[in-house]
Amino acid sequence: MRTMCALVVGGAVLASASSATAQSADAAAMSPLDVTVACSSPASVARPPDSAPRVIGAQDTVYRRLFGPRDLLVVNAGTGSGVQLGQRFFVRRENQFGSAYGLSTLSSRTLGWVRIVAVDTTTAIATIERACDGIIANDYLEAFVAPDIPADAATNDPRGEPDFTVLSRVLAGNDDHQTAVMGDVVMIEALGGSLTTGTRLAVYRDLRVNAMPLSAVGEAVVVGVGPNVALARITRARDAVLTGDYMAVRK
Repeated sequence: MRTMCALVVGGAVLASASSATAQSADAAAMSPLDVTVACSSPASVARPPDSAPRVIGAQDTVYRRLFGPRDLLVVNAGTGSGVQLGQRFFVRRENQFGSAYGLSTLSSRTLGWVRIVAVDTTTAIATIERACDGIIANDYLEAFVAPDIPADAATNDPRGEPDFTVLSRVLAGNDDHQTAVMGDVVMIEALGGSLTTGTRLAVYRDLRVNAMPLSAVGEAVVVGVGPNVALARITRARDAVLTGDYMAVRK
């Protein structure tokens, strides 16, 4: 297997040159916000299929469990499974969110994205183009899709009235933190598909004091949507946004 991988990578350099140039150009064109959203992006399905390609190790002279920037990953799928030279994939790991307030939402954590630099019928080699977190064996691959971020995602635009019958909750901040500040991207409940990219949200907190009403914390805008979770960028905050805070859809 080691000999085959070395030969495949060496033989694929010229064949993948034009594809690699295009992929590098795509990666270079990503803004810091694009990268933040891509690193936080929810998976397209709640649970990966059994057939999803998975990392089985790295091309190296020593055995390692943790992989990072510029490592060459060995993937257990090749052209027989539809994997092609030059393709890019997210690397993801199944995860649970929402336990901080008694819920358990299944989604996947995005660990980075890779580009296929060599492939045969059963195996592929992928270079890590961006590491959002440490990658390990058995992490799975899903087709890379560049984030489609609203043009006004960086602005605060609290138009419309908050609808308190449509409430999402904050599941986690960046790197699973329980707090977030203005400009951060947080993971929130997707509300069964009722959220779409560009939806404006008002952020509230239940202080749980003497039957007081919800307290306004800030504003946010949806920048990505998956089956179980969505991503919202905080555009204004008068306090840190916390795991468990409410987000009311503005209509």
